[in-house]
This record gives sequence, C-alpha cells and structure tokens, in this order.
Amino acid sequence: MGISRLYLLIWVFLIHVAGIYLFTRGFLLTRLSLSNTSTCSEPNCGIIPTHQRAVLLIIDSLRFDFVSPDPPTPQSPFHHNVLTLPRELTEKHPKHSFIFNSYADPPTTTLQRIKGITTGSLPTFVDIGNSFGGSSIAEDSILKQLKSAGKKVPKLAFMGDDTWMSVFPDTFEPNMRFPYDSFNVEDLHTVDEGPFDFLIGHFLGVDHVGHRVSPYHPSMKTKLQQMNDVLSRVVELLEEDTLLVVLGDHGMDRSGDHGGDSPLETSAGMWIYSKGPPLTDLSPRVPGGLLQFKIFPGCDTRHRSIQQIDILPTMSLLLGVPIPFNNLGTVIPELFWRGNRIQTLRKVLEANTVQIMRYLDTYRSSPSGGELDEAWHKIQEAWKATQTPGVSSDSELVTLMNFNRVALSACRAMWAQFNPLLMSLGLSLLSMGFCASKDWDGWLSPRLVEAVQVAAGGAVLGAVGHFFLGTFTPGVNAFDWSIFIASLVSSITFILLSPPKIDFETIKSTPIILLLHSIAFLSNSFTFWEDRIVSFLLMTSLVPYVLTGISAPSKRLRYRILGFSLLYAVCVRLMATSTPYCHVTFFASSSLAEPSKLVLYLCLPAAVSLPYFIKRILRITRSDTGLAKTYLPLFLVPTLIGGSLFWIMEWADSASILGDDWPPALRFGRTWIARFSFGWILLAGGALWLLIPLCLNIEVSTEGGKRQIKVLGYANAFGIFLALVYICTQLTGQVVLILATVLDSARDARGIQAAFESSTPSSVLDAAASLSLSPSIRFADIVPIALLGHQSTISSLQLKTAFMLTPTVAYPFSAITIVINNIGPVFLFALAVPLTALWNRAPLATPEGQPERELDVQVKGESTLAALGMMIYYSALLLGTSVFAPRFIAAALELLAVDIGILLGVGVGLERVVRRLRTMFGARKSTTAPGPR
Repeated sequence: MGISRLYLLIWVFLIHVAGIYLFTRGFLLTRLSLSNTSTCSEPNCGIIPTHQRAVLLIIDSLRFDFVSPDPPTPQSPFHHNVLTLPRELTEKHPKHSFIFNSYADPPTTTLQRIKGITTGSLPTFVDIGNSFGGSSIAEDSILKQLKSAGKKVPKLAFMGDDTWMSVFPDTFEPNMRFPYDSFNVEDLHTVDEGPFDFLIGHFLGVDHVGHRVSPYHPSMKTKLQQMNDVLSRVVELLEEDTLLVVLGDHGMDRSGDHGGDSPLETSAGMWIYSKGPPLTDLSPRVPGGLLQFKIFPGCDTRHRSIQQIDILPTMSLLLGVPIPFNNLGTVIPELFWRGNRIQTLRKVLEANTVQIMRYLDTYRSSPSGGELDEAWHKIQEAWKATQTPGVSSDSELVTLMNFNRVALSACRAMWAQFNPLLMSLGLSLLSMGFCASKDWDGWLSPRLVEAVQVAAGGAVLGAVGHFFLGTFTPGVNAFDWSIFIASLVSSITFILLSPPKIDFETIKSTPIILLLHSIAFLSNSFTFWEDRIVSFLLMTSLVPYVLTGISAPSKRLRYRILGFSLLYAVCVRLMATSTPYCHVTFFASSSLAEPSKLVLYLCLPAAVSLPYFIKRILRITRSDTGLAKTYLPLFLVPTLIGGSLFWIMEWADSASILGDDWPPALRFGRTWIARFSFGWILLAGGALWLLIPLCLNIEVSTEGGKRQIKVLGYANAFGIFLALVYICTQLTGQVVLILATVLDSARDARGIQAAFESSTPSSVLDAAASLSLSPSIRFADIVPIALLGHQSTISSLQLKTAFMLTPTVAYPFSAITIVINNIGPVFLFALAVPLTALWNRAPLATPEGQPERELDVQVKGESTLAALGMMIYYSALLLGTSVFAPRFIAAALELLAVDIGILLGVGVGLERVVRRLRTMFGARKSTTAPGPR
C-alpha cells in the first residue's frame, strides 16, 4: 500500500508537469527566427557610406547624463549608473556628437540585448533563460554583413563579455578576441583593463558593481571614472574615418539588478561620435514629426529618445552594408540630415521601409505567419501610404517613418500574444488535483493500473484527434493533444471512482487561507504586496491554536500552548520586518547593498543559538537523545557558523572594511569556509544519516523482576538540507530562516493536549494509547508550513551565490548554489511535510498474522495526506498567478520544487524510517511498550 501511495504522488506530479508544460506553451511564446540574409542587390546598398569602420563599445548597464556634468552621487538617486561625458566631446562639436536615451526591449538581460543590437529583432520573454548559456545567433546580423562585405580589412576584433563568443563563435579573428567571464560579478575590473585595439568592446564593470555592491557604492564612482578615461583614450586614438558608438545594453534598478521592464531597467544611454565627417547639419533642423522625446526617470525635462534597435540600420547604412534581414529598427534621422538633406533622408528611410516590409512578407508566408493576422490590415494600409507621394517632402518622410513605427508596434504586440487554448488546457489539468478523496484503502493499487491504461489510450486518441481537427486548433500540435487527453482521462478516472464528498463537514473545513492567498493574485496590488499578505495569513493560521490553548484543561498545558503561540507570533512579526515595502530583503536599504548593522551583530549568535534552541524543544519530549546528541553540536553548529562567516567575509570584502590589500585573502578564506561547510554537512552528516537514520536511544532496565525497555527520541526532527539552505542564504535571510525553523511546535502541543484530555493522562506512556491519542494530520497543520516555505516576493537573482564554492562560474556548482538560494526554502519545507506523520509516533507491535503494521498503515496514509496538502496548496497558488507572467514563472518553479521535495520525503525519507522501525521492533511482542519520550 505504501508503494501505491508513492505512485499516486508521482501521478499527481506528472499531472502538474503536463499542466505547466501546456500553459507555458501558450503563455510564454517564442519568436520564429528567419534565416534569410540581405544582399547587395537590394536598395540599401546604393547609399554612400560615410565611414570605413566602426568601434562599438557596450558599457553594460550604462546611462549618460542629460542634466549636468556633475558626477553622480547617492543624493541623486536616479543617476547612480550615469556617466557624464566631457563637455568638449558633446557641446563643442555638436555636428559630430549625439546623445540619446535608448529604449531596451524587455527582458533586459545581456544576451537578449546583444541579439537586438546586432540583428535589430525583438526578444520574447521565454528567451530570458538563454542568458545562462546563449546559443549561436543564426539570424542575419551586422557582423555577418561585415564579414561578407569584401572590405579591405574585413577583420573583426572583440574584447569583453564572453557571451559574444557563444552567440558569434566563428566571427572574430582568433588572434583578435579577448573574452572574459561575464558572470563573475566578483570581478569588477579585469574585463575593463584588457587591450583596446578592437572593433567591439563589451565592458562589464558598471554592471558588476551594481549587482555586487549596489549602484550607490563608492566603487560605482570609481568605475564610472575609469569608463570616462577609457572613452577619452578611445577618442584620442580614433581615426577620422571611424565611427564610434557607445551604448549601454540596458539600465539597472535601484538595487543594481536588471532583467525586467521597469523604466530604470529599459532606459539606456547611447552616444554616437565621429571625429572626421560631420554626422549632421543643424540648420535647418530635422522635422519634428520624425523625432520622439521622453522624460527620463529622475528628470523634469524631455530628452531625445530612440529605440535601441535603431542603431542597427543606422550603423549598417553609415558603413555601407545591407540592413540585416530581420531588423525592425528605424534609422536615426539626425545622422542622415546632411548634404541634400531631404533627399538623403528619404532615400535612407525608403531603404529601411523596403527592408522591413520584405521581412514582414516573408514572416507572413512562414508557418508562424498567422500571428500577423490581426495587425496585417493596418500594416498594409501604412505600406500603401508610403507608395503615394505626400503633399510636401516633410510629409513623405513622416509617412515612411510612420510605417516603421506601425510595423514595430505590430510585432511587439504579436510576440506578446497568448494562445488561449493551450493556456486553458494547462489550467484545466492543474485544477484536477483539487477533486480527490482520501478513502483509498483497498482500491488504490488496481485503480492506478487502470489510470495508466486509460492514459495510454488517451494519448493515442489525442494524436488521432489532432490529425482530423488540427486545422481548427492553431498552435496546438499532436504531442500537446496527446499529453492533455492522457492526463485528462486519467484524472477523470480517479475522480469518478472516488468522488469528493460534499457535505457540511467538507464545507466547514474549506481552507479559507488557501482561497484568500490564491484569489489575491487577481489583483496587481496584492501581487506586489504579497509579502504583507503572507505575514497576515501566517498570523491568521495561529487562531485555531490560540483558541485551543485558551480552553486547555490544565494550567501547564495552557501556558505551553499560548507560550508557543506567542513565540510564533513574535517570529512572524520579526520576519515581516525583513521585507520593507517589497524591497530586496537582504540589504540594509533599497540603495545600500549590505546587511544592516543589527543583522551583522545577530548572525553569529543566531547561528550558535539555533541548535541550542532545537535541543531545548526536543528536550520537552525527551527527544534530545540518540543521534541528536552528536548531530547538533558536531555537524549543525559548525555548518551554520561557517555559513555566517562566509557572508561576513563577503561583506568585509565588498565594503572594503580591511582595506584594498585584503580582498584576495578574504576571497580565498570564504571560498574554503563554504567548501568545508558544504562538505562537512553533506559527506560526514550524510554518512551519519545513512548509517543511523533513527534518532533513538533505547534503555533496558529491570524493575520488580520485570524487564523494562524505554525508547527515547521519537519527536526529534532536523535535516541536512536546512544547513545547505542556510549557507546559500545571505545574512538577513539566515536570521529569517532561523525564525522560520523556530515555529514548528504547534503539533507537539496538540499531542500533549490530547493526552491530558483523556481519562487517563498517564496513558501517553502507553504505545497503543499514544497512537490513538496522537492527533491526525489536518490541512490546517500544512498551511503554516506551506506559508513558511513560500517565497513571498519576486526576488532578483542573487548572482553572489554562484561564487560560493568557486572563485568563478563553474558548472554544476554555481548552478546548484543559485538553485538552493532561490527555491531551497520551498524545497526544504516540502521535504519535511511528509515526515510530520512521524512526529510523536510510537512504534507498535501488532498481533501476529496482520499483513501490515498499524504504524505503516496510519503513518503512511497521513504522510500521503500531508504531501497532497502541500502539493494542493502550491498548485492553487500557481492557478492564482496565471494572470501575471513573472509571478507565474516563480510559482511554477516553486510547485516543481515542492513536488520533488515531497517525492523524496515520502519515497526516501519516510520509507527508510518506517523500514528501520519495522526491523528494529519486529521481534518484540505487542505487550512491550516504549517508555516516556
């Protein structure tokens, strides 16, 4: 029966995977990349180039100062990553220099921006995952055009972010490329101090400063000054026939991160400079209808604004190469307003519109062309307008520009389109897990076989149905239908064979907290303030236990229950203070990327105190014996202290507490401390758990001629993964994790209360009475655990954790520590949920001939219930978040982490413990009972 229940959990997990897959297919669409290449037989090759070569400098996360030449300071909060260009380069040579605010399409991750800058195409949200392992760009790009242009010196050089090596592996000359690790945010300088005889340079120092020590740290000012010196040197050495383009690939928010779509993240600077030929003629000025302006964050006046992808067609035509085929950017008018101004600009815009229309026509005829159906009529009208001469020359230019804007707007909307059918199929599967009954004894095993058989038939039926009806369900392929039908019919089989009971008791036990938490996501305000909602729900979950404590039959028990409730409430309130107004939880403030002084003072005492507190809790039920005596002081204490020391040394390095000579020593020391902590808890602690999985102490004595056996240590509960999550959590998070660990006490109090309420309180010492009195698992017991494991805010990716075990990015170690940091708490509490059925359980010897021990039947059944409760809670959250993409992604990852933790907790942890108990007590007779615990 135990194996059947594990198979049931596996089945639920597979249903979740199928639902997430289908919903994600409809929710996070990808863009079809066309492999077509522009050639010189097209109109844009007839435009006379102004420059023979170009230097493209990308300063990651950079903006330029529009307001004043003063250096940025913490008092100017929106200019924390702003470089002030020298006046002699911008004001004294207005025909040779332009500064723009460029809009970087989200997701604002480096890989997506490299694709946009070099191909002129738009990213899709699902492409964000490629930032951690970019694949080669197959689309037409300016680098491909330069390589095939037949120039006198067709060599391309590169220095900087090694992401370029992934997306353009065979483009740069072997002896002219100098890539550096892009994810080593520990390194603030190396990538910016390489040689500068290059055509493309991607500097990462500004971005790394923001990620590592925040945009307001003194290191940012130093880094900006270094970038200023670099630009001055480049301008000094620049040849007159070389075009200089300096830009930030994206911006950064006030905590130094990027990836989203906030104004600070999508706003980036762009500076274009020509030492030789003038870029423009200022008199008369460019017609205002061709220009767009925007009020920059932190400014009170409008400034010239462009799309970041506009640099691609502009730079291509200035260099005399075809505009890449997939480009959607528009040439920057000011840079072609020279000579016979109107005719020059019109010719450039015509070449640009022809290229974009050719791309749209080709996309329209592709398998994904249906995506353009809604916008195609508007695109055709704009295109026809460009073929009809306007009333004046200015109106012709505006008409051409308008077509480009219409096309870009249509494509942005197209690649933000959802597939409602796929989303509905996924949601319907995710909803199936709520309709089930716990009355499974006697029928579970055969019904699982039937469900598998029905699922196999459903998969075939789905494939056949797609063959006949596929034309009516665009975007849904045969594999999608097979997965959906197979999952659906197997779910219906379970529901029909064990229909949920609908009566007054069922309605009365409706999980109100779960409903409130899930429904809250229907409001954007509640989504962004979820941390406050979780704190409120945690406090609300305490109400039943407070009422129980007030009505407790004894004074001692009443004080104990109410005392634990008060401790719970205090911990929740302290945890809530770590997320002030949904800002980053690990720093002293949103603009200071270091822990608060209070956290620095508390981290080590807290690390030492947690094992002591666990021991005190275990002592209440005489469970601080057995393995607990060894594990707590020798394994948990050193690991927790090591985890705190690592982050203290990291803070000392970031804040330069010991001066400039100590960073290498601090980095070496903290790396080996992290390695020791991981190795000690995994290898030594894991070996101990494998050899002695039961934390018991057995005492044998003789009293009155009778042999007495006392078994102590049933109520202890601690795990290896707690220590791993602790190490990978920054200092403030460690304190919060300690508070969360302290909260697990209400179930023990209920068990003691049950004994006192019985007619013979001393029966708690009897094994059979212990099992009958020990309270059954309720959904209310799962809710606090689910809320504690829940990540209450959409936290930014903490790249610092990737460098715990190695000084640079090293797979799989860096990936493991980042995963533990982000979803480790959720996994930790999910892993513990099935084991709650063992809390305060005594091993029983049952009469001979009984096929399965009472312990196995009840404990495994309740563990399955607890596991299903946790899985249901997080699947409900996933349903609620289906209206908001970023929160949905986080919820999907959390649900998968919960499911995997549940399967390991039941399939490995619970099975091993129960098997060892069966072996240990199998030879004992039913009259032998364990002593006090």
